[in-house]
Amino acid sequence: MSIARLFFAALPTLLLAREAPGETERPNIVWIMAEDISTELACYGHPSVKTPNVDNLARQGALHTNAFCTAPSCTPSRNAMMTGVYQTRTDTQDQRRRGITLSEGVKPITHLLRDAGYYTALGCGYSAKTDLNFKADPLFDGIDWRNRKAGQPFFAQITLPITHRQKEGWDSVREESKHPVDPENVDLPLYFPDHPVCRQDWAMYLDAIEKMDSQVGEILRRLEEERIADNTMVIFIGDNGRCHLRGKCWLYDPGIHVPLIIRWPGHLKQGMINDDMISMIDISATILEIAGVELPAYLDGHPILGPRAKKRDYIFAARDLVDEVMDHIRCVRTDRFKYIRNYNPENGYHECEYVQANRPMLTTIRELHAQGKLTEAQQLLLAKTKPKEELYDLQADPYEVNNLAQSAKHRETLMELRTLMDDWVTDTKDNGLAQMKSR
Repeated sequence: MSIARLFFAALPTLLLAREAPGETERPNIVWIMAEDISTELACYGHPSVKTPNVDNLARQGALHTNAFCTAPSCTPSRNAMMTGVYQTRTDTQDQRRRGITLSEGVKPITHLLRDAGYYTALGCGYSAKTDLNFKADPLFDGIDWRNRKAGQPFFAQITLPITHRQKEGWDSVREESKHPVDPENVDLPLYFPDHPVCRQDWAMYLDAIEKMDSQVGEILRRLEEERIADNTMVIFIGDNGRCHLRGKCWLYDPGIHVPLIIRWPGHLKQGMINDDMISMIDISATILEIAGVELPAYLDGHPILGPRAKKRDYIFAARDLVDEVMDHIRCVRTDRFKYIRNYNPENGYHECEYVQANRPMLTTIRELHAQGKLTEAQQLLLAKTKPKEELYDLQADPYEVNNLAQSAKHRETLMELRTLMDDWVTDTKDNGLAQMKSR
């Protein structure tokens, strides 16, 4: 890893002496969302990829190693981030089921920021994607922070879509790259066959990440050129995990584990690495806290910075409808163990039509399977059924291929995580599971 590791006794120690911004110096906040990426960045220790701008952002701020979104696809994940509430609580858990009305009193964080005097901007020269299941017009004040009043603090949400699977693929990105990633030098997860098609597809994903990194550099340079970088908090994340098999759409770590880097000059120490468990709804709460907004009681997230910072021992995530495939899955993850509950085990690992059409590896993997050339771990990608419960020791098994749900040695851990899951489902009045039972 390219940044010196430093552990923390408590999150508030991240802050320098100037913990609470005064009314006249409330920071601007730029929230950059790269689409469909996990932690395949040089600053996270991933080989073969060059990400100098994101790496530099991490050197100037704090890199978080255990950040997770609440859903493995963009719509439900963004619904949760925009409200600070689990998507299963607000009935926004499905991928693009439009027309949802938020519960009375629940507001998008942009409305709360606007009420507090912030100018809210969407896109700022890049993607204006929101991809929400609910309407809350006007969600943002405008399309660029330059349109704010003189002296007015701003919140900007910027999406960088280049790492999302394009209909035409990433061929043009690779053709334009001055140093395309060499497929022979990439490290594939062990559940992918070592095959030229798989290596090429992974290399092109890294090409897209390098292109995204250059766009991050453009945004950071603009802040410097406008002389507002010193009073701007920059947050960099992925909106959900990487768009590869066993990633996006699934609750294995490649689907929900995302990068999180925060830079806040003068307030946040530089070069920090934090291993605490963080949910993306905690970032929503943190933004409100730093902006001086009174935190609504309904929030499921909590600040990770400031005097009211809290830690969490585990995170929750959920998957429901993705395009035409309904597959109810829930998980709870600690720093060591992951428990997954499959409510539709009969579905196996069936991917929706869009995914099948946009995963070049899939055809190759099916062909290798027919030839009897897949390892046991690689065959998991094509399994016709799923176990009802899955339990993984992430320290011993980071690729989540050795299911311990039937292990007598891990019975106590299984029961503990089962109980946490049951309590979470009950507390959130899980709309996805309630609808499943009513069908």
